[in-house]
Amino acid sequence: MATVRHAHTVWEGDLLKGKGVVTLDSSGLGEYQVSWPARAEEPNGKTSPEELIAAAHSSCFSMALSHGLAGAGNPPTRLETKADVTFQPGEGITGIHLTVRGEVPGLDAEQFKAAAEDAKKNCPVSQALTGTTITLTAELA
Repeated sequence: MATVRHAHTVWEGDLLKGKGVVTLDSSGLGEYQVSWPARAEEPNGKTSPEELIAAAHSSCFSMALSHGLAGAGNPPTRLETKADVTFQPGEGITGIHLTVRGEVPGLDAEQFKAAAEDAKKNCPVSQALTGTTITLTAELA
């Protein structure tokens, strides 16, 4: 059965001087301020679409990798995934780099890298972002 998650943003003002608030409606986890300076310069306590994409991608990738490893008989003890989303004003999102460090008993480095590449290719967020170059660094702890 399909699930739908909800968030909404209220924006006030123009792009450069305006500001907004993103609300995570489905989870009720909170409201987060957004602004152009937080997106194109320093965050200063605010978030950005790119940070939210990084959160979505790192969690989706971790779930996909965990599932793939367990399905192959090597469930991970721990996966730590970082997603770096690069935004260039005037161009948009120019790339995403995933870095994963895993503790996976019974797996060698090459097997782990292969599983991570498969998760990068097949996690739903990666598939939704196919217009963006996604790179990966994967290593065992």
